[in-house]
Amino acid sequence: MIQIKELILNKIIETSNNNITIIDSEGIIIHSNSEHWANYGMSPGTYKGISIYDLESKGLLVPSIGAIILKEKIKKTVMQYTKTGRVIMSTGYPVFDEHEELLFVVSYSQDQTEILELQQQYELLERKVKGYQTEVEDLREKGFEQNGIIARSSASQQILKTIYNISKTDATVLLLGPSGVGKSTFARLLHSHSNRQKEPFIEVNCSTIPEGLFESEIFGYEAGAFTGANKQGSEGLIEQADGGTLFLDEIGELPLSMQAKLLKVLQEKKIKRIGGKKERSINFRLVTATNQDLEVMMQEGRFRLDLYYRLNVIPLQIPSLKERKEDISHLIQDCLQKFNHAYHVKKRIHPSTYDVLIAYSWPGNIRELENLIERLILTIEDTVIYPTHLPANFKDILQMEIDFAPISMKQSLEETYNLKEMLEDIESQIILKALNKCKTTYEMASYLGISQPTVIYKLKKYKNKL
Repeated sequence: MIQIKELILNKIIETSNNNITIIDSEGIIIHSNSEHWANYGMSPGTYKGISIYDLESKGLLVPSIGAIILKEKIKKTVMQYTKTGRVIMSTGYPVFDEHEELLFVVSYSQDQTEILELQQQYELLERKVKGYQTEVEDLREKGFEQNGIIARSSASQQILKTIYNISKTDATVLLLGPSGVGKSTFARLLHSHSNRQKEPFIEVNCSTIPEGLFESEIFGYEAGAFTGANKQGSEGLIEQADGGTLFLDEIGELPLSMQAKLLKVLQEKKIKRIGGKKERSINFRLVTATNQDLEVMMQEGRFRLDLYYRLNVIPLQIPSLKERKEDISHLIQDCLQKFNHAYHVKKRIHPSTYDVLIAYSWPGNIRELENLIERLILTIEDTVIYPTHLPANFKDILQMEIDFAPISMKQSLEETYNLKEMLEDIESQIILKALNKCKTTYEMASYLGISQPTVIYKLKKYKNKL
């Protein structure tokens, strides 16, 4: 009869939807589901005769519901966070004999990971929707994210405010700043908010047109003006900008001979094609840009003084990327979204990689950032881009990150720590860094690459060290 009851009990435990474990008063497992242990990162098996205290000391059952019931002798429910990242809800019941002596503990465990993840996803989505609503309202009010320009920093916001203030005028604007800061984008923004927005925006890069062809490209030519020319003649780029905006990028590369002719056009508002006799009235707004110091070029005789003062009516210094750190993470996200869509992939950047990218000096500015993100998306096979994927010119930043993080490790190696204590000490400092950097446990989970329940468990585990 006892053997039959044993068989029935084993079958109930094995076929139950819940994970059932029975231990004796010494904490020794006497019955359990075979498959139950996979949730704890252990091989399936009965584990009969194994002590729950041994499993707890190895970090496999943390906390052990059986150990708690044996100590407190009352029904309890706890949440367990396994090494495999699962979240298990365990409820234990004490079993007493007629003399109120505790004989066994029966515990039931249910995997709550998927339920919690769905709850987290819902809460995260809810927060994102609220955040997006706030951002959209803010952007509508301020207009600080238009025409591909992301302006969260005070420096770039000030530039945008100035552009909006002068956009309705015809004042000549000189955009200054290093290569790659987006001067042409700001020029387009100026045009799109002007009264000339429905008219042409003609962009000319003065550094790309050979000097021998410059005059014909800029001013145009009449039929038969020179051998090999179009028989019908051709209008120049200045004529094409009539009524709209003419943007001369890299104005510092404009040949001296052309500087005098451009100055004449600006003064008289008229233009004459090569080989032509008739002057045509022209009406355009001029915007120029350069990464050179025009005042130094004037002193060296490479740029006309009178033209400089014609161009320098409203000078705008576009800040470099290292001067607008607040914009970098948003620019990265923008590039990531753009190139993921373009190449039909779903790459993402690990939070620690963001730290390195934000700390970098970006000598090539936005152009360098865009090129880097595109290259990483195309060349990195992993879904997540980690700091180790960054090119060699980031090694100094990476070394700074490495030197900062393992200070405690170096100290620990010099002291009499055992391996477990040393790893816990390092882990607690990483958790502390995340705690100081992030506002919520969900942000910490994303930053550390672990689940939010695991973050909560770690915070409780190291609460005395934080």
